[in-house]
Formats: sequence, C-alpha cells, structure tokens
Amino acid sequence: MSNVVTLHQASFSGKLEKTAPPRKPKNADVRSREHLTPGEVDKLMSASGKIGRHRARDKTLILMMYRHGLRVTELVTLRWDQIDLDAGLIHINRLKNGTPSTHPLGGTEIRALRKLKRDYPATQYVFITERKGPMTDSAVRKLMARAGREAGFDFPAHPHMLRHACGFKLANDGQDTRAIQHYLGHKNIQHTVRYTELAADRFKGFLGD
Repeated sequence: MSNVVTLHQASFSGKLEKTAPPRKPKNADVRSREHLTPGEVDKLMSASGKIGRHRARDKTLILMMYRHGLRVTELVTLRWDQIDLDAGLIHINRLKNGTPSTHPLGGTEIRALRKLKRDYPATQYVFITERKGPMTDSAVRKLMARAGREAGFDFPAHPHMLRHACGFKLANDGQDTRAIQHYLGHKNIQHTVRYTELAADRFKGFLGD
C-alpha cells in the first residue's frame, strides 16, 4: 500500500512540475540596460507616428512620459485639470508616496497637447481610447512594444524605460541630484543617485582626447 501511495505522489508531483508556468526572466537577462538614449526616444516617437490609428496621441504620450519622467499609471490617470496650457505648466501627482511637483511645459509639448485637445474634445483624461475612457497600463505597454519593433530596436521597449531615460538625461545634462529627485518625485534620494552615479558625462575628460 505504501508503494502505491509513493508512486501516486511521485506521479502527482511530476504533473505539477510539467504544468507549472515558466518563471519570468530577470530584466537583466532580457535587456542590457533599463533606459533609452535621447536618440532612441526620438526614434520611438517617430515610429509611433507611423503606425496605429492614434498616431498623434501615441507620439504625444511618449513625449510626455520622457519629458516628465512619468510612470505608466501616472500617465493614464493624467487629467486636463492638471495642465495649464496658457501658463505652460503641468502638475504631476506621483505614485509610490512620491512628492508631487509642477513642471514647465515646452513649446513642443504645448503644441502637441493643444492638438490632442482638439482631436479629443470634452474629455476628462488626456490620453483616452476610442470609447472616451482613459487608456490602460496594458495598452500603453503594447503601444511601446509595437513602436520599439517599428523603430528597429533589438530589445523589447517598455514604458518605464522613458522614466529612466528622463533621469539619465537630466544627470548627463549636469543637473543637481537634489533637483532631479524633486523633478522625478523620489521620496528617497537613493533612488535618484543611480542616475548621477551612472551618468556617462561625469567621466568626460578623464583620459583626454
């Protein structure tokens, strides 16, 4: 009897091993880095403007995520009452207990947002679907992946790469670490330090020309 039980347990265990879902690979095993360069962001925006039915929306979406270091959930919950196009300002409510802040809007952003408001009038959220509801996190991830393939990237692109791209761009431009912390809404400055520690421009001039 004990042998039967043992065989049954082994068989059941084997079935579990065969049907268990594969573990999600670590990001480092899939991508050599977690951010995009400014040139890659430009390629991504250009690609998004060539595919899909909402090209202006998608291009503006990528621009805003990059310029303001938005998390995907911060983006899809962005409302028009957080934006003052006349004053050129955007108020950002940060997630993960982050610090909210108000950022200036550049001319390119203001023009893109004005067009978006004309294309999708009388809506509460900035980035919406055909049903007039806010976009989902999943939709933005799919959009990014599709644009990355169109841009010819040899790695999968995902939305958080744009937040990291913003951090590294600010660090490479020589912005103060504390200022970057407030801009990205980091509660803990240790989350900001990685950008300044890994910024390539900090090593310029070490070995001469």
